[in-house]
Order: sequence, then C-alpha cells, then structure tokens
Amino acid sequence: MLDFSHLKVLTFDCYGTLIDWEAGIVAALRPIFAAHQINVNEDELLVRYAQHETEIEAGPYRRYREVLAEVVIRLAKEYGFTPTDNEQHSLAESIRNWQPFPDTVSALRQLATRYSLVILSNIDDDLFTLTRPKLAVNFADVITAQQVDSYKPSRRNFEVALQRIGRDKAEILHVAQSLFHDVEPARALGIATAWINRRKDKEGSGATPPSSAQPDATFATLAELATAANL
Repeated sequence: MLDFSHLKVLTFDCYGTLIDWEAGIVAALRPIFAAHQINVNEDELLVRYAQHETEIEAGPYRRYREVLAEVVIRLAKEYGFTPTDNEQHSLAESIRNWQPFPDTVSALRQLATRYSLVILSNIDDDLFTLTRPKLAVNFADVITAQQVDSYKPSRRNFEVALQRIGRDKAEILHVAQSLFHDVEPARALGIATAWINRRKDKEGSGATPPSSAQPDATFATLAELATAANL
C-alpha cells in the first residue's frame, strides 16, 4: 500500500475518474446511431471511440470540442453514415450532462480536509467549467489540455503540473482511471500513482486504450482511496 503520510497534493484525472464519462459518451452517441438506424454494441462503441480519440489527440493540438466532433465524423464514416452538424457537435455539448460517480463528491470532500487537490484533465477550459460545480470542492489548481496545448499521455502535461504545483514529486500522488493516459506517463516521471479501477467488474479497457502500466496502488473506487488515507 501507499504511504500517505508524506503526501501533500493529490492530482486527479477528471473524466473517467471523477466523472462517469463512459456513461456520458454512450448516452450521447446512441441517439446518433439510432437516428441512422444502426445498432452497435456498447463495448464495441467505447473501444472504437478510444481508438479514434487517441489517434486524433496524438496529432497536432486541437481543442477538445474539435477532437470530439472529429471522433463523431470518424465513427460515422466507419459505420457508413454521414452525421449532421448538430450530431457532430452533440458529443461535446453532452459534457454538461455528464455526472460524477456516486462516491466522487463525498470522497473529494474527505480528501480535501488533508490534501491540496489539483485537476489534470484532457479538456477545454470552458467544458470543465460545466463540470466543476458538480464536484463541489475547491481545487488548488485546474490544469487542462487547452492550457498545455497537448493531451495526456504526453509527459508535457505532467511536467507543467509539476512546475505549477511547485512541490517535490515525493509529495504528490496522481489519481486516475486510465493506465494509458495517466499512470504510464506519471510513473515515467517518477510520480506515484493510484489507479481507480472504475471498470473492475467489466471486461476490456472501455473508452481508454489498454496499457500494461503498473500503478503504485489500485482501488475500485475513490471512496476506497479516501479510506486508505485514513479519512
């Protein structure tokens, strides 16, 4: 288990870790496919989403709204239909409806009594503004892909976070659901990681690409992490 005694700062991935983004993604994409009379398995849809999003984010930086619109365009091409303009933008617009996991808010409130909390997210500033009130805690900083001009798993996002936090790596724990986007690059930079395995009872890696990265600790929920931190 992790030694929490020396930790001062917890950095969090947001979407997938604090917010149930897979439910949000599926809820946004299903009506599009239904409108074009196409049935697609949820697990397959998430896998295809992950592949397209990752490929787009690995290229020249584009706002996340643009990334999501391009995901819809590529999915539509793959499944043989042409999305309307509204359908192309509906995935980004749906973020305002994405909800926290049931344990998120209470666990964040517990953790905030002892640690400084920071968001490190692959998102646009204005899109996170739609989510922030739902998390119901104060964050010491919010570091977005838009501010860094790159997307995790780029190490640049973590390097900027370290600069802005201004503390020794040994005092920081990065908390995330994605082994690919978060655990792998954080570990490469010597930052301790806690994996929140939100897909514990599901097969595959869902909306994130698979990775063999090994976290320092694994928890099924954020509540389990808060308990481990003796809060």
